[in-house]
Amino acid sequence: MRKTMVVCAMACALAGAARAQKVEKVDIIMATLAPTDSQWYKVMENMGAEWKKISNGTVNLSIRAGGVVGDDPDAVRRLRSRSIQAAALTSAGLGDIDQGVAALQIPMMFDNYEELDYVRDRIAPRLEKRILDKGYLVLNWGDAGWVQFFSTKPIHGLDDLRKLKLFTWAGDPTEEELWKANGFRVVPLAATDIVQQLETQGIDAVPTTALYAETAQLYKRAKYMCDVKWAPFIGATIVSTATWEKIPAVQRGPMLAAARRSGEALKNDIRAQDTRALDTMTKGQPGKKVNRLEITTLDPAALAEWRKQTEAVYPKMKGKMVPADLFEEVQRLRNEYRVQHPAKPLAKADGTSATGSGSTNSSKSSGAAKVKGKTK
Repeated sequence: MRKTMVVCAMACALAGAARAQKVEKVDIIMATLAPTDSQWYKVMENMGAEWKKISNGTVNLSIRAGGVVGDDPDAVRRLRSRSIQAAALTSAGLGDIDQGVAALQIPMMFDNYEELDYVRDRIAPRLEKRILDKGYLVLNWGDAGWVQFFSTKPIHGLDDLRKLKLFTWAGDPTEEELWKANGFRVVPLAATDIVQQLETQGIDAVPTTALYAETAQLYKRAKYMCDVKWAPFIGATIVSTATWEKIPAVQRGPMLAAARRSGEALKNDIRAQDTRALDTMTKGQPGKKVNRLEITTLDPAALAEWRKQTEAVYPKMKGKMVPADLFEEVQRLRNEYRVQHPAKPLAKADGTSATGSGSTNSSKSSGAAKVKGKTK
């Protein structure tokens, strides 16, 4: 009898231990505007495969690509309703979670990627803390090129842009009013409506990246691009902390490291692809000149005036569209970088020299879609 009781007790103990060791499966649905045939998607897919390996198959990442759950504001609403658990967002969605991200997309604040990387590396911990306080963990940061203006008519200065019906993301009345107050004809829309509105002449101009313009074939409907680096197009991949904390702590570190590696790989690849996309669009399709992108470059006076009018709106942005402390810190760090990396004289056609702003290792990549907190 005693032996039977001992055996039963051991069996119960073993069963309890087995239950304790059983790891809960975690399903993570991630939304993204990136299409399934894009490099963005492939990198996210690879990250999901690494997560599954690290977790021994208990973490499953399902990607809803191509905007099937809507654009970024829709994705944020779904995050809050917990119908999805993660998202790769542009600044449009990130800004709906926390306004601080707009500090990295202040128009004409940065001249090149070196300046952006220097500032972002130093300010990211503050931004991540703000987002964490809202219930989301930043898995990685990214960018998709430079915001430039694609249009149905050439843009040689701000007055030309003011004559066009300009796309702006719906849902940001502060930004919309700032555009209008500076004489622009903005049309608030969801990003998923851009192509249709270009086809029906509902809009004439779109601030977007070269890579997106190529992917969505926008350049066939808006054949001109103004070569002004308006702002870098910032993005980040986030996951809800409620879901993340379901994963065993011992696995979270390696999974976060895998996500960061994926973000870095994607950043470098996207920057290279942005340049390639611009080259592809300017060459067009063989025998179809009508589908070639035409780039307009502002003369120095027009560019200086564009910058002057943009910077004149900074005081209106500070505190309203970008937290004042972050605005000032970004500006301070940008200036700090420029002191450490003074610009070298650029050779002019006549053999004289002219000094450019910022560092000399300026990237030629172009494009980006949403500028949360654009100046006008």
